[in-house]
Amino acid sequence: MNKIFTCLFSALVFMSCSDLLEEKPKSLASENFYNTASEAKAAVNAIYGPMRSDNGLSINYPAQLEGLADYGNSRGTQTAVSLYQGLDNTNINRVAVIWDNFYQSIRNANLVISNVPKGTSTSPEEKAMFVAEAKYLRSLIYFAMVRNWGGVPLRTEENMTVADIPRASVEDVYKLILADALEAEAGLPDVPAEIGRPTKWAAKTLLSEIYLYQENWAGAQTKSKEVVESNKYSLVEVVTSEDFQKIYGPEVVNTTEEIFYFKYSRQQGFGLVSYAHRKTDKFNYYGPGGVYAQYTDSVSNPVIKNWDAKDLRKAHILYNVDIGLGPNSCLFRKYRDPAATAGAGNDYPWYRYADLLLFHAEADARANGKPTAEGLESLNKVHRRAYGFNSKAPSAVDFKLSDFSGLTAFIDKVVQERGYETMYEGKRWNDLKRLGIAKQRILETKKIVVADKHMLWPIPNSELLYNKAIKPTDQNPGY
Repeated sequence: MNKIFTCLFSALVFMSCSDLLEEKPKSLASENFYNTASEAKAAVNAIYGPMRSDNGLSINYPAQLEGLADYGNSRGTQTAVSLYQGLDNTNINRVAVIWDNFYQSIRNANLVISNVPKGTSTSPEEKAMFVAEAKYLRSLIYFAMVRNWGGVPLRTEENMTVADIPRASVEDVYKLILADALEAEAGLPDVPAEIGRPTKWAAKTLLSEIYLYQENWAGAQTKSKEVVESNKYSLVEVVTSEDFQKIYGPEVVNTTEEIFYFKYSRQQGFGLVSYAHRKTDKFNYYGPGGVYAQYTDSVSNPVIKNWDAKDLRKAHILYNVDIGLGPNSCLFRKYRDPAATAGAGNDYPWYRYADLLLFHAEADARANGKPTAEGLESLNKVHRRAYGFNSKAPSAVDFKLSDFSGLTAFIDKVVQERGYETMYEGKRWNDLKRLGIAKQRILETKKIVVADKHMLWPIPNSELLYNKAIKPTDQNPGY
């Protein structure tokens, strides 16, 4: 409970503790609801609820993505995901729920963007900050959607009362994503208004990744460098593998490398749901037991087999437990909370400083057409910390420019490092797709030929049935 009250992040931690902060769609739609700063803040808080709920980012969204990654497999009802056989009805329904929750959050963001500027008892500065936060979150959501579904209907403050909206092109979706992120960068504060809220540095980090997807290498280099040179963040130093709990542990409130996280607590409906653990006599990493929907193998999977045992991240994330699939099977324990009774108290790291450093390493090399000392240092900071060395000082595990024959070799190393660093954060599959190596990696690691259809999720039936501007022929290929 100490963490809950320390965070003071009402939407994500104690929405249920205050009538003011409850999601009340009728009130949110009321013309009189947005007049004061507290009312506007409550409307902003309502954006977070659907996107980080049990059916959204708390479990369904990362679980669907992690089953596709090259370092692991799914089991149980998630099996079809990692076999690339096409989603069965269960997983199609899960993807549909993610879609619905994302659009609920977008709808709430649109209400803020449309109505907060009309408030009569809110200062211009407060209005700008609330609208900037709503645009940051809308950009974040549409960025997730375009990567997983391609072009989607663009619902904004200008058409939110219109039911029938056609799929926009991927290019047009990115135009909105970029415009929102740039406005967020201009309007968000230098430091978070409360722990867990975005800042202009979170917007710059988002822009860094957006530019990587657009192959705007100079833009990605500039934005990521601005964050590095701000000296606002630093990696949490570790000496042992268990020290990584200072980053991911359920009691952690905030760290020096937190750029933007979704905040969770052990309250019912507000916790991170474990889909990676199995409670046994020997192990208890999640109080309610866990569903262990994903697993890996320390011998048959080359990503895991070739991972240096001296890398402290490996021991922190993986643990060996036979789940009926052989003695070499391993589960993931990045998010541990033995004291959890429903959801876990671990926060979800959407953007850590480690992400930003690796964005910078890649963007700097691509912008220059070769690795440079500056980009290499960003890579080395993450690599040093992984081996227990001071991230800011030269170490025995440092890479050197002479280690790389050219740009491709350097990018390959950055991709490998990011795979280890962000394992089980729901980021790997989209990274592999962006880099154009998803099919190659799955063939190498799982011996499976991946069809084109698996690059995107299906548009849900709910959208096809009730949005008359979308026809069955608008469905993604293969579904």
